[in-house]
Amino acid sequence: METLLIILQLLVVMAMIFIGAKVGSIGLGIYGMVGVFILVFCFGLEPGVVPVDVMLIIVSVITASAALQAAGGLDYMVQIAAKILRRNPSRITFYAPFVTWLFCFLAGTAHTCYALLPIISEIAYKEKVRPERPLSVATIAASLGITGSPVSAATAAVISQSLLGGAGIGIKEIMIITVPASLIAIFVAALVQNFVGKPLEQDPEYQRRVSEGLINPEAEATKDEETERNPRAKWAVLAFLLGVVLVVLFGSIPAMRPQFHGEAMNMNYIIEVTMMSIAALILLVGKADVREAVKGNVFASGMSAMVSIFGVAWMGSTFFLGNQEVIMGSVAGVFTSWPILFGIPLFLMSIMLFSQAATVKTLYPVGLALGVPPHILLVLFPTVNGYFFLPNYPTEVAAIGFDRTGTTHIGKYVINHSFQLAGFITTFVSIGVGYLLTLLLL
Repeated sequence: METLLIILQLLVVMAMIFIGAKVGSIGLGIYGMVGVFILVFCFGLEPGVVPVDVMLIIVSVITASAALQAAGGLDYMVQIAAKILRRNPSRITFYAPFVTWLFCFLAGTAHTCYALLPIISEIAYKEKVRPERPLSVATIAASLGITGSPVSAATAAVISQSLLGGAGIGIKEIMIITVPASLIAIFVAALVQNFVGKPLEQDPEYQRRVSEGLINPEAEATKDEETERNPRAKWAVLAFLLGVVLVVLFGSIPAMRPQFHGEAMNMNYIIEVTMMSIAALILLVGKADVREAVKGNVFASGMSAMVSIFGVAWMGSTFFLGNQEVIMGSVAGVFTSWPILFGIPLFLMSIMLFSQAATVKTLYPVGLALGVPPHILLVLFPTVNGYFFLPNYPTEVAAIGFDRTGTTHIGKYVINHSFQLAGFITTFVSIGVGYLLTLLLL
């Protein structure tokens, strides 16, 4: 009878995740909360842990990012990135992913890559490079930029006091492992992707679009347009980067943090106070309208992520804590003997949750309870980017839409799409490199 109840509860959890993911936007959080309601009022489970710390960090970081967008800072960064890419157009497959990774690493969100994707597509097209090659790796690189960014919600979830922060793994340790692992993985993926598919002019879909007049290569001229921007945008960017540097320094050097009762100030509080203060500085030096900050897509996507984490992570915590003894008794041995296999549920959960932070907050406590070593969970951090598996994540949809040559595509069987190869290469390579780095450095 107990097993049947657990199966029914798991079906409720999976159903709410599926419905929420299908609805999109804040639907994941709303239906996650419905799941909490059912588990508590129908099955009698005690409510789990509310991920307040991660939610507050998201609010502070997204507020700073939204202020940066309102001040024109994101546009300024895009223009700098575009100039870098246009200086090396023939090597777009290699340069585009690294520029995209850096852009998202600094901003703390993958959604800022939308501004770069059309630039990458057009540069590749004009250089007669198959756009699928740089676009596929760049889209995956955007997600990798999150797993290691000092100001991302996912990294905040990892170092929260209840997770790996309690095991002595902070921002410094995360960046030491994830940054080189990600960069090496991106290079390997770009190297492989550079040989994927036929040359652009031999691609059947491209030839069809040319023959039907949808594309006219001869009539199109290269244009390097630069939109008008706030002349103080660069100061806003410098202010934001100051915030990133401060977070890294405070996280890497505990002695820099204020001391209370003999202990250094919690990094959750450090990030929240620093980034909200940086938001004020950005508005000041960038002379931005605070009302414009809440209208931008950065603020909207960040708040959507917060609502999603609120509902889904609370539902997952409620289910796991309510059935902890049974779950641990049935699978603990597997992950104790082969902790690296915990990457499989992390990968699968990320496909359903569409959020690295929500995946971390939902499953990392489970992994720790099952005996998975903290350094292995750090190595497995890139697996929470598994949502590339299905081509319905916004960055993938955007990349397909921006490639007017049609080379970036969804295959006949849906899962055989343009991002699959780069996604799996970066996942496996980053895990392998990360594991070696933990042996050498931690």
